Amino acid sequence: MPVNSTSIKTSSNGLWQGDNPLNFAFPLLIIQTTLILIVSRSLALVLKPLRQPKVIAEIIGGILLGPSALGRNEAYLHKIFPKWSMPILESVASIGLLFFLFLVGLELDITSIRRSGRRAFSIAAAGISLPFISGIGVAFVLRKTVKGVDQVGYGQFLVFMGVALSITAFPVLARILAELKLLTTEVGETAMAAAAFNDVVAWVLLALAVALAGDGNGTGGKSPLISIWVLLSGIAFVVFMIIVVRPFMVWVAKRCSPDNETVDEAYICLTLAGVLISGFVTDLIGIHAIFGAFVFGLTIPKEGEFAGKLIERIEDFVSGLLLPLYFASSGLKTDVAKIQGLEAWGLLALVIFTACAGKILGTFVVALLHKIPPRESLTLGLLMNTKGLVELIVLNIGKEKKVLNDEVFAILVLMALFTTFITTPSVMAIYKPARGRSSYVQRRLQTDSPSYADNKKELRILACVHGPSNVPSLINLIESTRGGTKKSPLKLYVMHLLELTERSSSIVMLHRVRRNGLPFWNKLRKGESLDRVAVAFQAYGQLGRVNVRPMTAISALSTMHEDVCQVAEDKRVTMLILPFHKRWKTDGDVAMENMGPAWRSVNQKILKEAQCSVAMLVDRGLGGGDQETPGPNANVAQGVCILFFGGPDDREALELGGRMAEYPGAKVTIVRFVEKKGIESNDVVLRPSRDKSLEDSYSFSTAIMNRETEKELDEAAVEEFRKRWDGLTNYVEKVASNIVEEVLAIGRSGQYELIVVGKGRFPSTMVAELADSTAEHAELGPVGDILGSPRHGVVSSVLVIQQHDFAHADELPVSKVLDSDDQGTSTTTTLSPV
Repeated sequence: MPVNSTSIKTSSNGLWQGDNPLNFAFPLLIIQTTLILIVSRSLALVLKPLRQPKVIAEIIGGILLGPSALGRNEAYLHKIFPKWSMPILESVASIGLLFFLFLVGLELDITSIRRSGRRAFSIAAAGISLPFISGIGVAFVLRKTVKGVDQVGYGQFLVFMGVALSITAFPVLARILAELKLLTTEVGETAMAAAAFNDVVAWVLLALAVALAGDGNGTGGKSPLISIWVLLSGIAFVVFMIIVVRPFMVWVAKRCSPDNETVDEAYICLTLAGVLISGFVTDLIGIHAIFGAFVFGLTIPKEGEFAGKLIERIEDFVSGLLLPLYFASSGLKTDVAKIQGLEAWGLLALVIFTACAGKILGTFVVALLHKIPPRESLTLGLLMNTKGLVELIVLNIGKEKKVLNDEVFAILVLMALFTTFITTPSVMAIYKPARGRSSYVQRRLQTDSPSYADNKKELRILACVHGPSNVPSLINLIESTRGGTKKSPLKLYVMHLLELTERSSSIVMLHRVRRNGLPFWNKLRKGESLDRVAVAFQAYGQLGRVNVRPMTAISALSTMHEDVCQVAEDKRVTMLILPFHKRWKTDGDVAMENMGPAWRSVNQKILKEAQCSVAMLVDRGLGGGDQETPGPNANVAQGVCILFFGGPDDREALELGGRMAEYPGAKVTIVRFVEKKGIESNDVVLRPSRDKSLEDSYSFSTAIMNRETEKELDEAAVEEFRKRWDGLTNYVEKVASNIVEEVLAIGRSGQYELIVVGKGRFPSTMVAELADSTAEHAELGPVGDILGSPRHGVVSSVLVIQQHDFAHADELPVSKVLDSDDQGTSTTTTLSPV
């Protein structure tokens, strides 16, 4: 039954009273929104392996839901997306667009554009001008070949086509660069600066295009002076925003600084109202409302916490719910069937070729003139060819102003999709930044010679931090390892790990990062909101006279380990310290904080790929108290227990225990577990079991090692330790009978604040007995997992150490077999060939 659009009601009386909810505005909007979100999110998951931006999935989702695919079914289209409902859907989506453009303005730092130098400026200018001129050329072709285009005024059509082909989507480009680890390379920095300049120019050109477009007709009897008045009013608006509004927003931001304990809700509401008012004013002038929101976003100071607070309040709702509606509505308006015949598809190919050639060629030539190598120059051209979000906004405005008809709109939407889609795979194929391997070889604490002659060398540690809650325990741990600081100076690198997401705040964080090493270096500028993690460690460095270099890594969790391992390689660190993905209260029973399985996966990948020794801290309040910045006299771990079963990892733990023994006030106890003597027992053989899961099974090194040689190395390490630290440490030998109970007894005793144990990738016979046990946290190794589990009542913090050794790089889950044959003792715990 046809619906009278003039009598549409907001909500229905319900199905029981005979009302069909699909004939009412609000229930239909709910159905439309849910359907768009389900389709776009599903497509985003499908495209995620291809590393495509989310906007691609949202546009394709809209195309599938619209007349190009599902919309061919008339009944579906009239029921779910009837014509009368589209203004309502687009109005809701436009609110999201308004606030999204406000977020884009927040992301753009005008001062960084001014600092970017002539090279980025000239690359951006070439990347705009050549495609713009090419777009004008294509516009002439389209006017002669596409029916109805010649009805539109010459000026506005030429400007819209020029803008459509010359634009670069800054928000999409920033995320692509971060995904590809190019953000801090010379190519990435140049592309970001050029794209930021391009973005500002694009919005100015768009404002010009809208002013020229008017009602979309080249005629109509309106005076040409109207466009001039629109432009002059727009310029006056921008000047007013800079002279009056910006100083006011600076004052508001100061009122919301960390010195004031809370951010007044009134200022947040005032700012959100300012977005709407700015949009209304520019719409009143005759320029699109989004221009006002964008300019208002530029007036917000990027320093301080106010911008971050604004983003927290609006970005999830806008980016997650409202914005997908806008880009899906673009897809709903795209009818691929309008591109009919060989001529129309030829025009699509022409538009794509012209857009790509103009942008890539213009950027490439100017980059070469600035002595950028050809491969990097080509990469810059490909990156600057990114369209996406901003392009779709331009096209929608063009269609709304009736400058673009259905066929031209469909051609340009497909062009935007294609150019954005090819960016990531093209850049990955062409450009990979050189990351040379360091010649530094010594990647572990334990030296090959027992003479300790290398103790005077600088000890380099890289400590990773998830947030402020990790800081006190890590500082206490690092302080306790400084024992012989005069003999072994300490250089500490601190990396704050932050997840890069689709959220705008990720890009705002990226703006605050300045390059000085890999992957990111956070320079603290006067007046800038300081990172609490960096501040805490810098304060510790000043108090304890430690050379501290804080860094911030912002990356997707799937590739975070690459950044960490690369920094460890570049900085030639000896040991890398990771916080466990769970952090318990001091009673050991209740999980205080769980970072989730994705962060656990980051730790597992680092353990596998790091080219240095790795220590993972299971924190149960190490050092006591929540002191944010412990100094050199802090309450560091007073009671430390080193569990020694034998093997390379345990020898590394022993070496760390020696450093802790030097620290004043530290009481280090070595508990060495030995096998029973004089009792016949079957040898334990571990065989690879590829059927077992790595998640719930312990994995061991596949290297073939001589058991007798390992025992000799264990004896030498223990003897050297006792000889060197006699009087400073306690040494206890325990005959192993029930390892699990004996280890748990130590952990539950409360005598030790920290227990240090090797991961046991090449285990002793005692540890090998635990190989078939079900693992809760396999990455901790058999003994570390027992102590790290919250189910066993352990109260001590646990440090699990993995010694760097290329021979142990390959690991597999195993099955335990008892070998009763008397075949000697040389291979009792090595992995036998499958």
